Amino acid sequence: MNIGFLGLGKLGLPCALAIESKGHSVIGYDISKNVQEIVKNKKLPYKEVGAQELLDKSNIKITPLSSVVRHSGIIFVSIQTPHEKLYEGITRIPEDRIDFNYEWLKRGIKTLSDEIEKQAVNKVVVLISTVLPGTIEREIKPLLNSHVQFCYNPFFIAMGTTIKDFLNPEFVLFGVDNEFAAKKAEFLYKTIHTKPFFKTTIENAELIKVAYNTFIGMKIVYANTMMEICHKTGANIDNVTDAIKFATDRLISDKYLSGGMGDGGGCHPRDNIALSWLARELNLSHDFFEDMMLAREHQTEWLADLIQEKSKGLKVFILGKSFKPETNIQTGSPSILLRNILEEREINVTMYDPYIDADSDKPNDKGVYFIGTKHQNFIDYDFPHGSIVIDPWRYISNKDNIEVIRIGE
Repeated sequence: MNIGFLGLGKLGLPCALAIESKGHSVIGYDISKNVQEIVKNKKLPYKEVGAQELLDKSNIKITPLSSVVRHSGIIFVSIQTPHEKLYEGITRIPEDRIDFNYEWLKRGIKTLSDEIEKQAVNKVVVLISTVLPGTIEREIKPLLNSHVQFCYNPFFIAMGTTIKDFLNPEFVLFGVDNEFAAKKAEFLYKTIHTKPFFKTTIENAELIKVAYNTFIGMKIVYANTMMEICHKTGANIDNVTDAIKFATDRLISDKYLSGGMGDGGGCHPRDNIALSWLARELNLSHDFFEDMMLAREHQTEWLADLIQEKSKGLKVFILGKSFKPETNIQTGSPSILLRNILEEREINVTMYDPYIDADSDKPNDKGVYFIGTKHQNFIDYDFPHGSIVIDPWRYISNKDNIEVIRIGE
């Protein structure tokens, strides 16, 4: 099948590569010069498992939008709906709240719709960008012409493992506004995997997407609450959560249920903050989403307390800047939030990440080393004698002349 992409950034390009890997012909359009250079030179500046290998042998080209419309049976729209830095999760949650910024998305949809109308052909357009409930009816549909056969299909993927997540999802969520478009998309997905295709209204799909993301944040807050209790009572967090992971009928799956750092990435913290804005707009009886973000923040403050308690006269180092292991993406990183909280207290902090920084930047002074990202590289890190290592992941083994504090163990 001929597939088009409007937007080939950190979400669109890996998904386009995944679709192409199943034998489909894919082209795209993106206004970003940086993205155009990435596709042209076939060199990703960010870590995305399996993406560089697929890009090396890819035939994906960036073409004029008119060519994308002519070429494609389905056009996926993967344009960012960003939140400002204050609403990303690397700083304290602000007092005021705002919705996502839909200006880029609206501009792209309008341009695409105009081109489809100009060519006077019916085209299936599938939006995959994250939006809050009510956005498509209010902001997107007024921009569409009668030739656009529109549906909403947000993906459940995580940056760093986008291709794996796209090719092997739990289910495909599809907000149906046009039955022909839904059937055509379902046919495409049957060539990619055999997972369930869940069809619902667009309004339901908008909410399901952000409900899914914030549920993950809730699990992480819960696990980290248990970790703090274990650290203060002598219980073992891994034993506690390992037991709970067996309760898959009435409770939960085992994913995102281990003590460690707070939730991160480009979706989960920002979606909680955006839903907190929506809670105020709808005058909900209680803002549950604010609770989760404040719990994440307070748990990070507690980790800062532990560092401060141990750092008397010692330098402070945070190992890991990225929001999760084996990637260099720092969006929403809880490690950066921790650094910002420590710097509020006028504690000088040095950060190092092997996926971001040069080897020459690796700290080698005696100090307090906090493992902010669970990179496997840190297992064999040569900590200077007399240092203190604080490990919220409990994977650093005891070392001679080093005090290792495994939080919650």
